[in-house]
Amino acid sequence: MALAAAIALPMDADAAKKGSSKGRKLSKAAAVARAVAPPTARRAVIVEAARPSFGQLAGLHGTADPLDLKSSVALVMDQDTNEVLLAKNSGAVLPIASITKLMTALVVVEAGQSLDEVLTITQDDVDTEKHSRSRLVVGAQLTRGEMLHLALMASENRAANALGRHHPGGLPVFVAAMNRKAMELGMRDTHYVEPTGLSSRNQASAHDLALLVKSAYQHQLIRELSVSPEHQVAVGSRQLQFRNTNGLVRSRSWDIGLQKTGYISEAGRCVVMQTQLAGRKLIMVLLDSAGKYSRIGDAERIRKWVEGGVPSAGVPPVLPLGGAGLVPKVAS
Repeated sequence: MALAAAIALPMDADAAKKGSSKGRKLSKAAAVARAVAPPTARRAVIVEAARPSFGQLAGLHGTADPLDLKSSVALVMDQDTNEVLLAKNSGAVLPIASITKLMTALVVVEAGQSLDEVLTITQDDVDTEKHSRSRLVVGAQLTRGEMLHLALMASENRAANALGRHHPGGLPVFVAAMNRKAMELGMRDTHYVEPTGLSSRNQASAHDLALLVKSAYQHQLIRELSVSPEHQVAVGSRQLQFRNTNGLVRSRSWDIGLQKTGYISEAGRCVVMQTQLAGRKLIMVLLDSAGKYSRIGDAERIRKWVEGGVPSAGVPPVLPLGGAGLVPKVAS
C-alpha cells in the first residue's frame, strides 16, 4: 500500500471530526506509514481507506460534465428568476451532512425564542454516532445567539443539538418542525432525523437545498452569522476562537451572502452558497465532492465560468442530468 493511501487527509470542522485514534488497531501497512510520516501527519493515520459516499455507491461520479466538476451533484440557480444555469444530478437524494444546520437555524429563528437565553451543553449533546470532537465541553454555557453563531459558522455539532434540545417540546418536536418547514418550502425529497447532520438519514436533493438557501437568505441574522469569518466566545474562564469552515468567505474574489458547508463520509464534501457573480444573485449547491478541497475547486470553476459569460468554452447554459435523475434513498 502506498504511503498516501494509508494516511487519511485531516478532516475539516464541518460535521464529523473524528475522535482520537488511540486504542484503534492499525494494520501493518498503516503502522509503517505512521512511523515514516512527519510528526504533524502521524495523528492523521487513522484508517486506510475512506468509506464510499452514497453518491459513489450509486455511481453518480460517473456522470460527466463539461466543467469537469468533482462534485457528483451540482446546481446553480438564479435567485431572482429561478432560472437554472447549471444542473448535474440535481434530483439525486443524498445525505447532506452539516448543511442540515441551515434548517436548524431557520427553525430556531422563526420560533422567536430569546437569543439572549443561556443554554447549557449536556451529555445529551455529545455525538455518539460519529464520535466527533468539540471544544464545547459538557457544562459549557452560551447564549442561544452564540450557539446559533457557532452552529452556522463553525459547524459546531453540540451547539446545533443544544439548539434543538432547548426548543419548546424538546428535540422530537424540533425535528418535526424541521420536516414540517421542509414541506412548507416544497422540499419534497427532504427528510431530517436530527439537527446536526451527523446522521446519514438527513437527506435532500440539490433542488430542495436551493429552496432552503433561498428561504434562509430572507433572514438577516442567518446571513450574517453564516458568513462571519471568525468569532470568539467565553466558555468559563477560557476564550475560544472559532473560524468559518468555508474559506471562501475570506476571499476577495467572492461576494457571499449566505453559506454552509458539510461533511460526513456518507455525504462527501458539500457546500451551499448564495453569492453574487457577474451582476446576478445566484444560489450554488455542490454535493458529494470527493477530496478535501475539491468542493472549493468546483466553486471556483463555476465562478470563472459564470464571470466569463454563460455559455463559454463550449459549455451549454444548462449541464445535462446525465440520466441519473432521482436516486432512491439508501438506508444507512
